[in-house]
Amino acid sequence: MSTEVVVRPVRDVDAEALGRVHATCWHETYDHLISEATLANLSPRRMAELWTHWMSQGDDFRQFAALVDGEIVGFSGSGPARDNEAPRARELYFIYLLDAYHGTGIGQKLFDAACGDEPTYLWVASDNPRAHGFYKRNSFAPDGEEQTQPFLGEEIHEVRLVR
Repeated sequence: MSTEVVVRPVRDVDAEALGRVHATCWHETYDHLISEATLANLSPRRMAELWTHWMSQGDDFRQFAALVDGEIVGFSGSGPARDNEAPRARELYFIYLLDAYHGTGIGQKLFDAACGDEPTYLWVASDNPRAHGFYKRNSFAPDGEEQTQPFLGEEIHEVRLVR
């Protein structure tokens, strides 16, 4: 059985599907960092509204969806640095892929679409070993900066990685 994988820019009509996938990915990624009650309140509809907003941000923002047999299974996005003293001009804002597709190479395709070979930085949860391994394979290293970010009414400790 052949599986068709496509990575393409997000489209307005993707907002609802992206909202569902985004909510699922946050459950799969943060279930050990955020309380079950908080994750239970995560709304795919609210995530879709965020996607509608993000899609209107302009040309400096690169946002991609990964589709397997026509269904969105992941996404990535990068854009101008948001930190005041950013180590690079471009920041990877997010990359998420449903657990079922980890290890398939789709995450790498999403990363390549959003960042290419450009010098980039990102913030990642300090307790996310799978992501740290992925970024290390893509030549990222910690630069010593850390922060605590609000996340759904709770907090996540993050480290900054740079390449």
